[in-house]
Order: sequence, then C-alpha cells, then structure tokens
Amino acid sequence: MVAVMENDSGRDKEMAAYLIKFHLEHLKTIILSSDPRLHYPLHIDFAELMDDNPPLAHLIFSQPTEYIPLFDESAIWAQKVIYDDFKKLENASVKAFVHVRINVCGSPLECPETFPSIGRVRVKHRGILLTLKGTVIRSGAVKMIEGEKIYECRVCKHRFKIYPEVETRNSVSRPTFCPSQNCESTRFQIVEDKKICHDYQEIKIQESTQVLGVGAIPRSVPVILKDDLVDIVKAGDDVIVTGVLTAKWSSDMRDVRCDLEPVLVANYVRRMNELKSDIDIPDDIIMKFKQFWSDFKDTPLKGRNAILQAICPQIFGLFTVKLAVALTLIGGVQHVDASGTKVRGESHLLLVGDPGTGKSQFLKFAAKLSNRSVITTGLGSTSAGLTVTAVKDGGEWMLEAGALVLADGGLCCIDEFDSMREHDRATIHEAMEQQTISVAKAGLVTTLSTRTIVFGATNPKGQYDPDQSLSVNTTLSGPLLSRFDIVLVLLDTKNPEWDAVVSSHILSEAQQDKGNHDENLSNIWSLTMLRRADVTSRYIRFVKGYFRPVLTKEAEKAISSYYQLQRRSATHNAARTTVRMLESLIRLAQAHARLMFRNEVTRLDAITAILCIESSMTTSAIVDSVGNALHSNFTENPDQEYAKQERLILEKLSCIDGFQEINIAEV
Repeated sequence: MVAVMENDSGRDKEMAAYLIKFHLEHLKTIILSSDPRLHYPLHIDFAELMDDNPPLAHLIFSQPTEYIPLFDESAIWAQKVIYDDFKKLENASVKAFVHVRINVCGSPLECPETFPSIGRVRVKHRGILLTLKGTVIRSGAVKMIEGEKIYECRVCKHRFKIYPEVETRNSVSRPTFCPSQNCESTRFQIVEDKKICHDYQEIKIQESTQVLGVGAIPRSVPVILKDDLVDIVKAGDDVIVTGVLTAKWSSDMRDVRCDLEPVLVANYVRRMNELKSDIDIPDDIIMKFKQFWSDFKDTPLKGRNAILQAICPQIFGLFTVKLAVALTLIGGVQHVDASGTKVRGESHLLLVGDPGTGKSQFLKFAAKLSNRSVITTGLGSTSAGLTVTAVKDGGEWMLEAGALVLADGGLCCIDEFDSMREHDRATIHEAMEQQTISVAKAGLVTTLSTRTIVFGATNPKGQYDPDQSLSVNTTLSGPLLSRFDIVLVLLDTKNPEWDAVVSSHILSEAQQDKGNHDENLSNIWSLTMLRRADVTSRYIRFVKGYFRPVLTKEAEKAISSYYQLQRRSATHNAARTTVRMLESLIRLAQAHARLMFRNEVTRLDAITAILCIESSMTTSAIVDSVGNALHSNFTENPDQEYAKQERLILEKLSCIDGFQEINIAEV
C-alpha cells in the first residue's frame, strides 16, 4: 500500500515557488490549453533544481516515490496562484493532470551509480531516481488501468489517496488503518466521484551492443509508461529513460516459476533518434579537416586516397573496394520528388567474392566507422533477427524489432547474404528501397522505419562463371540485386605479381612496429593514429551532416549519357540497368562530392560514380577491361591517372545525342 500522508506544506510551497520562478511561461501555456482532460508534462532540469534548492533535489533523488507525486500536486497549486491573471480569458482553467518530468542529463546524476548500463542494474538501485539508456526492442499496446483511489475515513472524515502497486500488477489495495494522526479507525469508504484512470504501456529496452565486449549478452529491462509518455517511442528507437526501479511478479504461467522481475516506472523519456545525426565534432578538428584539403587543393585525388587508405588499413590495396565502402557510408542526399515520394539517400553495397578476400573484415571495419551499426548473418537470423516479429508475452502480443529496424539511421551488415530465407528476401525488398517494413502479424498492423545502409557479403555458388549473369552466380534475384548501388565481384585469380606484392606486405606488417607503419601517410592524415577508425569516422559523420551537394550541368550530362549507353547495351545486365541505376549514379556522385569536401557535384564526381558502376558490372559498356576489383591498387599519381580515364570515358559518351556540347579537347 502506498498512501500519501498530510503534505509537508513547507516542501509543497518550495516546489510551487520553484515552478513559478523558473517555469512560469510553461505554466501559463498549460492554463491556456483548451482540453482539461489531457495530461500535461512539465519538464524541469535536475541540474537547475540542484542549483536552486539542493535539499529538495536530494529528497527527489533519494525518495522519488514520495516527492514526485508531491511535485505534481505543487504544479496544480502553482497554477492556482497565477490563475487570477488569466481567468477572464477563454478556455483558461487550472489543469488537474500535470506531471513533472525530471531531466537528469547534464546533471551530477549522470554518473555510473545513477546512470548504469542495463546489465549492471542491481537491488541497490531500487527506490532512487535512476536513468537508463538503450534501444526499444519491444513495444506493447496502450491499455487503460485504474489510477489512484481516494478513501475517506468514516470516523474523522479524513481523505487520502492510495496509489496502485506495480508488484501486485497495478491493483489498489484497501488501506488497513487511517493515516491521520490520533485516529486508528479501520473503516473507510471510497469517494466514487473521484475515480481516475490512466493510459498505460509497457516497452522493453535493451543495452546497445556497441558498448559491450565480445561474448557479452545484451540485457534488457521492461519499462512502464503512463499518461503523456505512452506511444512516444516505437521499436527501434534509441531512448534515455529516467524513473524509479521497482519489481513486479512475473506472469503466472503453468510450469514456470513465478519470480520478482525488475521494472522501471518511467518519469521522463527522451528519444535520441533526432540526436543521432547531430555533429559533436570540436571546432579544432573541423579546422584540421579544412587545412587538410587546403594542402591538397592542387592534387585533390591524392588527398582523397590518403583518406581511403585509412579504411581497413590491414588489407593491402583493394582501392576499388575501399572507395565503394567510403561512398556507401557517406551516401547521397535524400529528397522528395514532385509526387511527394521520398527518394532514399542511403546507398547499399554487396561484396561477392571467393573465401579469403577480406569481405568480413570490411564488414566489421565499416561497423566501426558508423555511429550505429548491427552485424548479423543471413543464415543465423530468423525473421525477427532481420525484420520484425510478433511475440506473445504474458498473454499479450508485442512487436519485437530485428536487425534492420534496430539499425535505423545507421548501418546493417549482413554476412552470408545469399543464405537468407525466402520470407526474409521478400521482406528486405521493401526495407532497402522504400526504407520501411510493413507488419501485419497477430492483429498488429503497422509500418516501421528502416532508414539504414545495407552492406552485404556473400560467396558465389561454386566456381564463379564470368559467362553467366550475376544473378545465376549468386542465386540472388534480379529485383534484389537492382537495389544495390554497387555490387563488387572479388575473384581470387592466380596472379604471380599480385601474390608477391601481397605476401611481402603481410610479412613486413608482422615484423615492424605499429607506430612506424606508413609514416608519410600518417603525417598527411595526422589527426590520430592511422590504424584507428576515430578520424575517418568523424570525417564521415561531418561531411554527411554538413554538405548537401547539388549537381552541375556537366555532371548531369555525364550521368544521363552513361545511363542511356548502359540501356542500349543492357543484354547481360538487364536486371541491373533499371531506373535505379540512374538514382545510384546520382547518390554515388553526391557521396564523392561530400568525400571531396565540396557542396557541388562536378564532372569529376560523376566520372568517379561511373567508374564505380563499371566495376559493379559483369560486362562493361565503356571500359574495355575493368579488371578484378581484388587486384586494384592505389596509384602514385591518381590525378594523372584520372585524367586518362576521364578522356577515355568522355570519348565513349560523345556518341550519345546531346552530349556533344562537352569539349573533349579541354580535358
């Protein structure tokens, strides 16, 4: 039984005075709101409260179950204090349902003791104001539960509230004695005209796998949301929840032991989705980025290659793959067409290669570069592991998010991509192109967001046959392959010269110290050690948030002409030469402009995007010999090499009508 005794009038006045002093405008907004039946939140910062009234802040932290309801009542009393100034206005009224929501972020409570990881929640955290951070993996339906009951003593006529208990599944116990002083009556009656109900929802949050070590199992905890907090988060959202840790009895199922389970009763919920793309890069680092490109203004492609060499540096060469990984992680600009349909800006990459070509290493390194990533395998994932499923918990159906939903706004790496079940292959079509997953399971019909980059890796079925199409070699359907912007084939062919270079590189790596590796390159990209992903990750996050490149006329002509040329010669690659190729070219060109630290897509970016698509095709429409992407290496003079490639491509494209305006002699 949780009973609210006679209010401490001193504390009540302190709380009301604090709200009037610091949150007067918010109180005015609540008073002038039209609907008196709604529940209104009143957000306060714990750091501000601690500066103004440290004893009160300590009481709220140490005894939240007693003082947070008192704070809610003080908000009602504060409304009454200032109501006289507004009572003549239309719709002005004192709202009875106001809830003080306490934000502890940025306060002294943001410490390991009161802000632990979900896996470290223990009994010692019970009863204090606790904050947990995690990802919503399950969301239940919104229910209506009975709220506090008001009892009246038949002897002394004292009225008091009894709140529902979580341990007894939100039931309200009848009081055993009168809380009033000098009254020991056990006779009570319920005040019927004051019956109150609340919205109620249960979700489950799980700690992020990126903060866990290898072999650690991510833990989860149920969270109870009430009133204005319900339905503000969904499966896949990153959240910070502040509340009170308590316990409740598990569901009474046959042959299952009934235990007390920890549960967090939320007071404040903050969605972190909109903060994922925020740039928290110091100004001095940004100045170093600008200085870096200032040093390479005459040889920009040499500067670009210095950045690319920091991607998976333990693997020698593979310039084409590293460029494709960088462009995929950076991505293009999402836009809305004339009909209002969103065109995705995220690119997708598929590596098809023989064993031992470094596919999994690229997957793991790309996950390090992304601020949010999920790694899974096609064969080891159920339908819940990749998309979403409906699970039954305590007699209620809930949605449980899979890898694509949990990676929303980040990167989803799928190894053994060809081993997915047929059901998952059908579902992933929508997730990759429309960036949503439509669910209709167990009566739950909804749509979840999957704005994620898909990075897949797979082995060819048996020996790769160049005479057959990519769809036959990988057993992946044409519609699925067309959704990938780049598909690189890495064939482990026998090349004595390449084998000698790679073996020398691996042996030299084993002999020399890490600090002496590529000293010249380390001086170029000298913000941190070359082997660490910190700088490259920061750079990718900065250019994604800072630049929104726009295509120039020259870039448009090059992309359009190449697309027309591919359509004319699309016999072997008919599954990939669709309108999606044109969108892929635009995304890759925009990504390369971002990589080059520009807000304008030039002809250089368009030609680079064309070369990436050429490497992605099993038969080329422009370049006579694309070569094996596995044997592609960094050149000493990339700017001179690019000039040759540009001249060759422009000569091939000059046969397209409308492209003659480009003067090839200028190149």
